[in-house]
Amino acid sequence: QLQLVESGGGSVHPGGSLRLSCATSRNTYDTRCMAWYRQAPGKEREGVARIYSGSGSTYYADSVRGRFTISQDSAKNTVYLQMNNLKPEDTAMYYCAASPVLSSGFCKVVGGLGYWGQGTQVTVSS
Repeated sequence: QLQLVESGGGSVHPGGSLRLSCATSRNTYDTRCMAWYRQAPGKEREGVARIYSGSGSTYYADSVRGRFTISQDSAKNTVYLQMNNLKPEDTAMYYCAASPVLSSGFCKVVGGLGYWGQGTQVTVSS
């Protein structure tokens, strides 16, 4: 069973920055696709950023492109999400996801395929 542990969430003012980390218990076939998702109260979970280790390719939601950067340190089994110029609408619970399969730009995590972390809260307010 793959374990994903997120950290780095917190409260910041608009325009501030945070860096989220997602530590995995190992790098395997299941971690070829790593992504960050978020879910705000009353809204559906949405993809934010994705990195695919096979090619190193990245993908971002339009709402965060140019402000967020996803990266990976394979030696540390860790994926990061650097979030700059944060806005109140970025407030959400952020989840790390791992899967061997890409889907619609992000990682396919459904049924018995893929894994979720427990989430870390990000709050942006003045």
